[in-house]
Amino acid sequence: MEVCVLGAGSWGTAVAHLIAQGGIPVRLWCRREEQARLIGASGRNPHYLKGLLLHQDVRGTANLEEALAGTERVILAVPTQSVRPLLESLPPSAGPKRWLNLAKGLEIATGDLVHRVVASLRPKDPYSVLSGPSHAEEVALGLPTAVVAASRDLEEARAWQDLLNGPRFRVYTGEDVVGTEAGGALKNVVAVAAGIARAMGLGDNALAALATRGLAEMTRVAVRLGADPLTLSGLAGVGDLLATCYSLHSRNLRLGLAVGAGKTLEEARAELGQVAEGAFTVQAVVRHGERLGLDLPIAWGVHRVLFEGASPRLLMEDLLSRDPKPERPEASPL
Repeated sequence: MEVCVLGAGSWGTAVAHLIAQGGIPVRLWCRREEQARLIGASGRNPHYLKGLLLHQDVRGTANLEEALAGTERVILAVPTQSVRPLLESLPPSAGPKRWLNLAKGLEIATGDLVHRVVASLRPKDPYSVLSGPSHAEEVALGLPTAVVAASRDLEEARAWQDLLNGPRFRVYTGEDVVGTEAGGALKNVVAVAAGIARAMGLGDNALAALATRGLAEMTRVAVRLGADPLTLSGLAGVGDLLATCYSLHSRNLRLGLAVGAGKTLEEARAELGQVAEGAFTVQAVVRHGERLGLDLPIAWGVHRVLFEGASPRLLMEDLLSRDPKPERPEASPL
C-alpha cells in the first residue's frame, strides 16, 4: 500500500514523514517542480520544515497523475480555498479514492466546510477529517500529539487511526465530521483576535477571556451547522483553540500579532510567508453569517480590522464595552 499526500506545506510534509516512519511509502505531491526535485535530491523540503530530514520512503513529485496512480488513500493537505480547484483538476484516471482532509477553514464562495466541497465533486468517495492541536513543527520533532479522525463511517475513521497512530501521535476517532471541521476552522479566527490582544499587551486575563468567549462563539456556529456541541469540548475544539491561541507556532496568532502591532494585512501576510486560514475563514463567516442568524462579535470585529481598516484598539474596546449578559443564555447552547 502507498499513500498520496496532496500538498507539500508544513503539515502535509510532517504527515507524510509520520506515515513513512510507520513503514508505508508516501507520494508527496508538490505544486512546484523545483520543490519536488529538491526533495528527491536532498531529502528535505526546501520551503517548509527545512530542518527535517524526510524518511527515505517519502517521494516528492509535481505530477498529479503520477502521485495518484494506484493509490487508494489520499490526504488533502492544501489550503481550504485550494481544495475545489485541486479536485476539479484531478485526471480522469484518478478513480475512486478514500480521502482524509487536513485543511481547517470555510470556503469563501459558498461558506461550506471542506466535507461539503469534497462531497459536491466526489460524492461516492469515503471521506474523513483529521483535526486537533497539532503544530507541524512539533509533530516533525516527534513531540507527543493527540488528534481526532472523524468520519460518518466509523470504520473509515478507524482505518485512518490504524494508519496514523503511533507512540508519539495518538489518534482518537469520532463520527461528528461537522463539529470536527467547524472547530478546526473557527478557532483560527479567534487566534487572530488573540494575537491582536497580545500585541496590545492586554494581559493573560484578557487573552483567557477572549479564548473562552471565542469557544462559545465557535460552538454557536458549529451547532447551527449541525454539530454535536460536545465535539467542541474535545481535541478538535478547545484543544486546537488552546494551541492556536497560545503558541507562536500558530500562523493565525502571528498574523494577529503583526496586525495588532500596526501592520496592514498585506504586510502581515508577507512577513508570515505562509497561509493563515483565519483571514479567509473570517471572510466566509461574515459573508454567509446572516443566514446563521447568530451573534458573532469576535468574527465581525476581526473582519473589520483585517478588511475594513478598523483600529485594533477599537476592536478590543468594542468587545469590552458590550452590554453585560448571562454567560449561558437559556436560548443558546453557549
